[in-house]
Amino acid sequence: MSTASPATAPRLRILALLAAAVVAAVAAAGDDGMTHLHLYVHETVAGAASTALLGGNSSFGGVGAIDDELREGPDPASQFLGRAQGMLVQADLGNPAASCAILNLAFEEGDYGGGTLVVDGRVDLGADGEDVVELAVVGGTGRFRRARGYSLVTKIGNPTPSTVVFEMDLYVMISG
Repeated sequence: MSTASPATAPRLRILALLAAAVVAAVAAAGDDGMTHLHLYVHETVAGAASTALLGGNSSFGGVGAIDDELREGPDPASQFLGRAQGMLVQADLGNPAASCAILNLAFEEGDYGGGTLVVDGRVDLGADGEDVVELAVVGGTGRFRRARGYSLVTKIGNPTPSTVVFEMDLYVMISG
């Protein structure tokens, strides 16, 4: 079992941000046909129950994996909705805090149980780190088949030294 070192913290935050994309307080579709999902990603960055792992290489080409919880709220006791599972790769020679990420939001409970959303894009949490990261929604399965849209992910805190919570707003157009 591995634990996160201080050098891996920026990448783990990236993963957690991605994971935040999937824990749902879901709003109805708007007039423009977009569905808004408001979710929280709960990531454990250290210890035996870690849900984020970065490979030994923390520079260009370093690969990390996540399997974070998706919940309805920021509280770890809020309704469980599914998992945010994916990977990121450090792919910027000039910025070790920037990564390319791909994430599958696998809904197990709630209105979208059995469906998935695929989210990907660039995550940059460097020294000038962004407060909000925008990622593309590029597809899905189940009720999200042929989905497209975008997500906005914000780190909202560290409830404990080994956990990070991200808030994710997804704006999804679902084709019939």
